[in-house]
Amino acid sequence: MIPVIGLVIGVGVGIWLQPTVPVWLQPYLPIAIVAALDAVVGALRALGERRFNDRVFVISFISNVLIAGFIVFLGDQLGVGSQLSTGVIVVLGIRIFANAAAIRRRIFHA
Repeated sequence: MIPVIGLVIGVGVGIWLQPTVPVWLQPYLPIAIVAALDAVVGALRALGERRFNDRVFVISFISNVLIAGFIVFLGDQLGVGSQLSTGVIVVLGIRIFANAAAIRRRIFHA
């Protein structure tokens, strides 16, 4: 229940303050969001399998965002930023859908 309350408060504060993202950070924000979603869906799967660990979640969340951002930054420096961004999105998307499928199978037994 606490995570849901935190999410609602965070969304409310974000809507109320309307923060702006610096221009230099804008290319990395979508990648960071997808990486964070991967960690969250993985945590939901672990929660359903009764093997959730909050430390593992926090480390996974932070490391996913940092590694994905670094890969895209490295791609920008090499001049292939869009290709590496696409690769990161594809890999994380596959992981998200795999975890979502595992959650669905566990809930619906199908």
